[in-house]
Amino acid sequence: MLIQEVILENFMSYEYARVPFKQGVNIIGGPNGAGKSSLLLAISVGLGQTYTERSRKLSDLIRWGQDQARVTLILDNTKQGNKRPVSKYSKDQLFLTRVLRRDGKYFFELENRVASKQDVERLLGKFGVDPDNMLIIMHQNMVEQFSVLSNIEKLRMVEAAVGLEPFRENIVQAKTKLTRILSQEESVSKLLEQAQQTLNYWHEQYEKYQEKKQLQLKRRFLDRELVWAEVEKREAVIKGLQVNFNKNQQTLGKIEDERQTIIGELDGQQTQQQTLRGEAKSVFEARLSLEREIAQNESTLSLIEQFLSEAQALESAVANKNQFKLLRSENLKKMLETSKQQIANANDKVKENQKKMLNLEDSTEKISAETLDKRVTLGLLEFKRANAIVEMKTIEKQLKEAEENLNAAIQKAHQSGERIAVLKTNAEIQDEIGLTNGHLAALADVSEDIERQYESYSKLYLELKDKTQLVAENREKTLEEVKTRMQSWRTVMENLLERVNIEYQKIMSQTLATGEVKLSSALDIETAGLEIYVGFKGAKPVALDAYTQSGGERTTATMGFLLALQQHVRSPFRAVDEYDIHMDPKNREMIAKVLVSIIKDASAQYVVITPSQITFAQHDANVITVQNLEGKSIVREVA
Repeated sequence: MLIQEVILENFMSYEYARVPFKQGVNIIGGPNGAGKSSLLLAISVGLGQTYTERSRKLSDLIRWGQDQARVTLILDNTKQGNKRPVSKYSKDQLFLTRVLRRDGKYFFELENRVASKQDVERLLGKFGVDPDNMLIIMHQNMVEQFSVLSNIEKLRMVEAAVGLEPFRENIVQAKTKLTRILSQEESVSKLLEQAQQTLNYWHEQYEKYQEKKQLQLKRRFLDRELVWAEVEKREAVIKGLQVNFNKNQQTLGKIEDERQTIIGELDGQQTQQQTLRGEAKSVFEARLSLEREIAQNESTLSLIEQFLSEAQALESAVANKNQFKLLRSENLKKMLETSKQQIANANDKVKENQKKMLNLEDSTEKISAETLDKRVTLGLLEFKRANAIVEMKTIEKQLKEAEENLNAAIQKAHQSGERIAVLKTNAEIQDEIGLTNGHLAALADVSEDIERQYESYSKLYLELKDKTQLVAENREKTLEEVKTRMQSWRTVMENLLERVNIEYQKIMSQTLATGEVKLSSALDIETAGLEIYVGFKGAKPVALDAYTQSGGERTTATMGFLLALQQHVRSPFRAVDEYDIHMDPKNREMIAKVLVSIIKDASAQYVVITPSQITFAQHDANVITVQNLEGKSIVREVA
C-alpha cells in the first residue's frame, strides 16, 4: 500500500498543500526552514505516530492562530492482479485522515468515517507500516539515535521491520507455557510431598494414640500435683506473714521502750533548765547589786576628791594651817582609801559574777541542744511507731485473706484426690504441664479411624504421583518446543543477517570502508542483539556507537545498514530525513546511487529529505521542492 498524495491543512508552517508521491524514490528538497521535515512529520502523524521529536503534544503541531489541523493520506488501493491491497474497499483510493484539535482531542477518519486508532493500526499492520520504527521512518537526528541504541533494541527493531516478530512471539508464548508448566510441576510436587508426609502421619497414628493416652494420664497427675503445690505455697505465705507479724511486733516494742526513755530524759532536762534559769536570775540580781555598790563608791570618791580640792583653797585662809592640814590628812585619806578598796572588791565580785553567768549560759545551751536532738529523735520514733502500727494492721488483714485462700485451695485440692508429697515447685510443674499440653496439642487430631484415612491418602498419593509424571512429560515437550522455536528464530535471524551482511559489506566497500553485521548472544532471545561493525580508511572494524566514529562515518555506516536491509523490510513506505548532512560529497553520491538502485525494482516507496537534492538530479527520482514564503510553506516545484 503506497501513498499517492498527502494533503496538509493548517499543519505547522503549511496552511494548505497537496504533495503527490510516486512509487520508487521521492526526493523532498529545499532550503533550511522551508518545511521539508514538517512534511515527513505530517506523514508520520497521519500514520498514527503519537510522540514526535519536535513536540510532545500533537496540538503544538497546529498552525499558529488555528483551532485544528488535518493530515490526509491518499492511499493506493488499485488491484494488484485480481486482488486489492485492502479487499474491504472496492475503490482505487483510500482516504486516511487525522484531525488534531487545539483542545488536545485527536481522531482518525477512514473513508470520511471516524475510525479508532486500533482500526488504523490493524489496517497498517497488515503491510508492516509502523511509524514508530526508525528503520521505516527515520526523522532528523535519528541516525545519531540509532547508533546509541543497545544491540538488543536494534535487533528487536529489525525484527519488527522485516516481520519476524511472530518468531519472537512464538518463543515468548512457548516460554510462558513452560513457566506455567514449571509452576504447575512445582505445585504438584509440593502436593505430592505433602501427601507423602500425610500418609506417613496416618501410618504412625496408632502409636501416637497410645502416647496420647499416657500423656493424658500424666496430665491428670500433674494437675493434682499442681493444686497441692498451690496449697503448700499458700501455707508458706501464711508462715511468712506470721514471721513478719512477730518481727514487726518486736520492733514496735523496741520503739515504745526507746520512746518512753526519751520522754523521761526530756522531763529531766526540763527540770535542769528550770534550775539553771533560777540560778541565772540570782546571779543577775547579785550583778545588779554590785553595779549599784560600785556606782555609790565612785560617787563618794568623786565627792572626796572635790572636797580635797576645796580644802586646798581654804588652806591659805586659815590661821592655824597645821591644825587644818592635820584634819585633812587624817580624815580624807582614810575615806579615800576606803572607797577605792570597796570599788576594787566590787569589781572582783563582778568578774566572778560574769564567769558564773557564762558557765550558766553554756550549760543552758548544751541542755537546749540535747533537748532538741531528743525531740527530733522522739518525732522519728513517733513516725516509726505509726508506720509499724499500720503495717501490723496490714499484715493482720493479709493473714486473714491468706487463711481464707488456703482454706479454698485445700477444698479445691481435695476434689482432685488425697494429699500427695510435692517434690517440685509450681513453676516446674507449670513448665511440665505446658510441655505435656504441647505434646497433646500435636496429637489432638489422632483418632481411632486410622485405617480409612490411611487408605484415602494412599489413593490420593498415587493419583498425584501419576499427575506428576504427566506434568514432567509436558515439561519435556515444552522445553523441546522452546528449543525448536529458538532454533527456528536463530536460523531465520542468522540467514537474514547473513544476507544483510553481504549487502552491507558491498555497500561499505564502495566507501572504501569495511564492516560486518552479526547476531550476538544468539542462545538467549532476551539478551540477543544486533552488532554492527565498521572500519574506515583501512582501520580494523569496530562497533558502531556514538563515540568512536565521526558524524559522517556514523551516518554513512547507518545508511549502509539501512540500505542493506531494505529488500527485507515489509513496509512498502520508508523515509529518511537529512541523512547526508555530515557526509562528504563522494559518500553522499554513492549512497544516493545505491538507494535509487535498490528501490528502483522494488514495489516500494522511499521518501528522502535532503538539503542537497542535486545529488539525485542524475537519478530516476521524483523530486519535490519546498519553500517558505512569508511564514507559509508551499510546494513550489514537482519534477
